[in-house]
Amino acid sequence: MTTTDDRSLGEFGYRQELHRSLGRYASFAAGFSFISVLTTVFQFFAFGYAFGGPVFFWTWPAVLVGQVLVAACFAELAARYPLSGAVYQWSSRLSNAAFGWFAGWIMVIGQVVVVAAAALALQMVMPPLWSGFQLVGGDPSPTSATGAANAAVLGLVLLALTTLVNMVDNRVMSVINRVGVTAEIIGACLIVVLLLTHSRRSPGITFHTGPGTGGLLGALLVGSFTAAYVMIGFDSAGEMSEETHHPRRTAPRTILTALGAAGLLGGLIVLGGILAAPSLTDGRLGTDGLAYVLTSSLGDGVGRVLLADVVVAIAVATLAIQTAACRMLFSMARDGQLPFAGRLARVNPRTGMPGAPAVVVGVLAAAVLLLDFVSPEAFLAIGTTCIVMLYLAYAMVTGPLLVRRLRGEFPAGGTDETGTPLFSLGRRGVPVNALALLYGLVMTVNLAWPRAAVYDPPGGHWYFRWFTVLFLVATLAVGAVCRAYRTRTAAPAAVPEAAVQEAAARI
Repeated sequence: MTTTDDRSLGEFGYRQELHRSLGRYASFAAGFSFISVLTTVFQFFAFGYAFGGPVFFWTWPAVLVGQVLVAACFAELAARYPLSGAVYQWSSRLSNAAFGWFAGWIMVIGQVVVVAAAALALQMVMPPLWSGFQLVGGDPSPTSATGAANAAVLGLVLLALTTLVNMVDNRVMSVINRVGVTAEIIGACLIVVLLLTHSRRSPGITFHTGPGTGGLLGALLVGSFTAAYVMIGFDSAGEMSEETHHPRRTAPRTILTALGAAGLLGGLIVLGGILAAPSLTDGRLGTDGLAYVLTSSLGDGVGRVLLADVVVAIAVATLAIQTAACRMLFSMARDGQLPFAGRLARVNPRTGMPGAPAVVVGVLAAAVLLLDFVSPEAFLAIGTTCIVMLYLAYAMVTGPLLVRRLRGEFPAGGTDETGTPLFSLGRRGVPVNALALLYGLVMTVNLAWPRAAVYDPPGGHWYFRWFTVLFLVATLAVGAVCRAYRTRTAAPAAVPEAAVQEAAARI
């Protein structure tokens, strides 16, 4: 039976192949589980505190405001273009095919790196949960040689499981996501309450820098890495639009609510960790992070239960991020824009899942994990690189969108599946969009800046200091080769330009 949602997809020139089975909570779960506040805060809290001291807490609301501006722009686009491969689709329609292709390419490579980074987070919680999870032996710190190697081993096991789930059925994936997100929200709320009720100091401590953090500006710029790493991926609700009921109405709301919920809970966890830590000066908060706070302040029993909940959150986050990357690959391949496009765009009619992209993303993420066997510095390089890639891809959407607004070419009208006007920023669109673009570009430069103290503390590893810049250049170079090859050999794109323009005109 053809539904209104299916007909809406047909207006863009696509057939309904993915199974449309996700409701509003499942759509929210897709965005929230990509952000996964427990995964990311536990993974990068120690780094943020080590470089910023207690004052790094204030980078959280600053980054949240910036990302809300971006999310508001994305909510408008999700209402008007409810398609898989959101960033690729949006950028292509706002600019041109070449620019949109590179936005999608940068985004999907960034997502692959995020999958690897999320899987590495297991090292922050599993050895503290039980020493037997330190399979390699030695120091469990992710910045040590044995800790980095063990992180890669745990991550590879997790990637094998998430790849399998991403090939089974989207209903199974949805159930796992919803259960995992529910457990994560409950666990995050419990952590907030317990940490705040075990406070050892007043919130005024957050106005102080820690020992050895340098000047205030430097502490804030580097400390912002934690918040920047946490609050990405809210666009995943848009990525799942072709599997969501009433996506024009649902996706804009879930993009904003996923970011808002994660931003609030994450900020409270960071604050609670600083206030409840046994000591702010013994160095452990900057090395062991929140796991140390939980087990030392709440006791081993309660602390370990909460750490187990974080393990669930990490597993679900890795699954959700891999799913988003799969949908991006599928969307680009469906338009004939990638090598082996026919295979990558194939959807199993029984499961409604594109299996080949799941394998490709899993294998590429596993290859990234292998860097941890080379050097412990790879742990941080992988984490910061993925943030830069996604921030740049986001700017490749907000930039063309701002140009369209200034030209008066962005469609402001239209209704969703229920006849309600589409989500719109109205007159606030230009200032919100301009600030979103400015924020994104400034943060991209801040994150990619080759600071020796951040990326190569021991010295002698220039390639880690410049890893993010080198990785981005390599991504663009490989992308140019792939696009040139595909342009010479591919058949015409699956969606004619006229059909795209006609669909846009109907909105």
